[in-house]
Amino acid sequence: MAQQKLGRFVSDEGRAIFDAAYDEGMRDLPEPAEVRDVSTTFGDVRTYRFGDAAGTPLLLLHGRGGTTVMLRPNIAKLAAHRTVYAVDMLGEAGRSVQTAPLRNSEDQAAWLSEVIEQLGPQRFHLAGISVGGWTACNLAIRDPKRVASLALLDPAQTFGRIPLAVILRTIPTLIPFTAERAVPRFLAYVDGQGGESPADDPVGKVIGAALRYYRPGVPPPSYFTDEQLRSLSVPTLALIAGRSVMHQPERAVERARELVPRVEAELWPAATHAISGQCAAKVNARLLTFANTVDANPSR
Repeated sequence: MAQQKLGRFVSDEGRAIFDAAYDEGMRDLPEPAEVRDVSTTFGDVRTYRFGDAAGTPLLLLHGRGGTTVMLRPNIAKLAAHRTVYAVDMLGEAGRSVQTAPLRNSEDQAAWLSEVIEQLGPQRFHLAGISVGGWTACNLAIRDPKRVASLALLDPAQTFGRIPLAVILRTIPTLIPFTAERAVPRFLAYVDGQGGESPADDPVGKVIGAALRYYRPGVPPPSYFTDEQLRSLSVPTLALIAGRSVMHQPERAVERARELVPRVEAELWPAATHAISGQCAAKVNARLLTFANTVDANPSR
């Protein structure tokens, strides 16, 4: 069996560029009420707490390379009504430090379960973007006692497989001689807005630096089987972007509705895979309404 690798920066210079982008992006977020590094079997996970509202808190999981910075359009609005936690996912670029390999989906659920156990509240409303949605769903399948509800924002490799075209477009972003041009083009392709992100966009800077200079220490997300999706026991909200490149949107909505027992699956026709930022006001309102409804009717 091939040796499992840990997440790593490709160079000290690359790490410095990423750190500068990360620090700049974090300055645009509200001041955290608490910053804590939680020790797990697989490494130390950086967590941020925003706000101190009563009730079941929200835990937000970012997309690939986005770190907590990616949640900038969402945190302030959500934290005005709910205590919000955000984590830099283990094995990804950010402030979390991986110390042991993540070999499979079970390990990927285990580190998150350990984090929730140590943060204090017994359960969280989980909301995940892209691969963060996959990570949230993976935990709900394997350790549902940690999850009050599940909100999946155009989740990758969950209700539809990632197309080969997306995978092929990532290859030039990993090659030093092509990465400088390939990364902005790839981000524009995934974002679906018809142009590259502005040069001063903090989220684009962080994701771009992560793609260029960091090699994740996580296995590719495994596609959930029909049986696994049928086993989901928690209330689930699935917001599928109609212009997403990460799956066939209409089919993804159909599969969610066919298989997940307690699901509200919605197709947002104008949204792209960047739904959490592109449609931030609408997404934030939908997440709060969903969490409120679950809290009022936990057994619905």
